Amino acid sequence: MKRVLFISYYFPPSGGSGVQRPLKFVKYFREFNWDPTVLTVDPKFASFPDLDHALEADIPANVRVIRTRSRDPYAAYAKWTGRKKSDAVGVGFLGAEHTSFKEKMARWVRANAFLPDARRGWIRFARQAGDQEIQDSAPFDAIVSTGPPHSAHLVASFLSKKHGIPWVADIRDSWPDVAYAESLPTMRLARKLDLAIRDKALQLAAGRIVVSEDLGTSMEASSGLKYDLIRNGFDPEDFEDVRPIQDGTFTLVHTGNLSPARNPLPLWPVLAAGRAAGKWQLLKIVLVGNVDGTVWESARKHGVDGMIEHIPYVPHKEALTHTCSASVLVLPINRVSNSAGIVTGKIYEYLAAGRPVLGLGDPKGEASQILRESGGGRMFDYSNEAGIADWIDSLYEAWVLGSPLPGASPERAAAYSRRSQTGQLVRMLDSLTEG
Repeated sequence: MKRVLFISYYFPPSGGSGVQRPLKFVKYFREFNWDPTVLTVDPKFASFPDLDHALEADIPANVRVIRTRSRDPYAAYAKWTGRKKSDAVGVGFLGAEHTSFKEKMARWVRANAFLPDARRGWIRFARQAGDQEIQDSAPFDAIVSTGPPHSAHLVASFLSKKHGIPWVADIRDSWPDVAYAESLPTMRLARKLDLAIRDKALQLAAGRIVVSEDLGTSMEASSGLKYDLIRNGFDPEDFEDVRPIQDGTFTLVHTGNLSPARNPLPLWPVLAAGRAAGKWQLLKIVLVGNVDGTVWESARKHGVDGMIEHIPYVPHKEALTHTCSASVLVLPINRVSNSAGIVTGKIYEYLAAGRPVLGLGDPKGEASQILRESGGGRMFDYSNEAGIADWIDSLYEAWVLGSPLPGASPERAAAYSRRSQTGQLVRMLDSLTEG
């Protein structure tokens, strides 16, 4: 069995969307004759947005997990501004009103001094631990790193260069991160330095992976390097024993963090108009996860905040229960400059749930294409309130008549299984290590 050193900052007990891809790669590696060793951060020194200890059950028995120290700038930020550390790390960091001098200064430092990201305090410790592991253990055939945080790739590039081990970089989000760059006071010099850090590291990789076609196109244009596509997905085993909630309501559900850029802005006036017209009497909205204050402000502005049931962050299994209980799943795409190329990880679990997906974003974008090809739902421009209202009308009427409209079929969703995607990664690793 070949051996791979897998480097990821996010790993159980970390919760949230960022942990799913690395966890599932590790879960299925051995089925393809690769034995993983994981290099990650010790939870005591980590900046995790959420915790989900139930995910630890997915780590295969006897997989070695090396957990290291880290220097945590978020703790310093919280102390400096008088906030809780969880507030500094979570979704509210980008959306909070930062009016004091301390908060403005802290955000400027975060945007311009911590490159490539605020987890760079982990790099030194991870490099030392990885170096020691490579020297002390049986030889590794390959290294895989996944980011964000892209600091993980700086760990991998160092170890690959020092020990001559082929390395594959898994890029789950743009580097530099567009959402952060557009939400924080990032200077032009900082962006230029971040690009230089990225290019110096990634040119050493034997292979580079992205999660969407558009991300690959933009990264290739920016860096001049080649990227292969392995999409995100879902694990069918996660859906076993999920029991949908049936409470007699027509439920619009969103799971995961709702940041300012994902605020489903057209939904609030649409729901307000529907209620004023006496429509959709049994409709309610369920938001599962962390919700930024700007989202609540938008809902209150239109008088529909009373229609919302908010369930704070819950373990992944419980979140899937709400996903599978939905009448309609809401999928807002970040309102940023490259929104057409954003494919959120949750779209695949939405498809697996078989419920219709109401997308908000670019109707010509990549996420919209996936919804069309899978039959999973429809994507509406943020300005298309009439179209959104008409589709909710159709879905609600079918539900009232006892024949709710379906989302993606199991056959179409199956193409996005985590096991299949691990097989894609392994084929790349095999090609790099043959002979």
